[in-house]
Amino acid sequence: MTALKEELKKQIINVLNLEDITPEDIQDDEALFDEGLGLDSIDALELIVLMDKEYGIKLSDPKLGKSIFQSIETMTTYISENRTK
Repeated sequence: MTALKEELKKQIINVLNLEDITPEDIQDDEALFDEGLGLDSIDALELIVLMDKEYGIKLSDPKLGKSIFQSIETMTTYISENRTK
């Protein structure tokens, strides 16, 4: 799971063009939105596309996104349990 977390951090930095952030800057349990990384709703859409493209996960219920995208920890857990790629 640690490898998945590192991979996910790198993908998020790349997809969202977070130029001044390294994977080491993102804590596994840090909030991705609001007070954490400060991501917004556009970033959430990018994360949905990332999960579909890289892991074969399609989020059909937008309400799920709020719980899945809380942190790297919650994202990796969801990906591990639901990935098709």
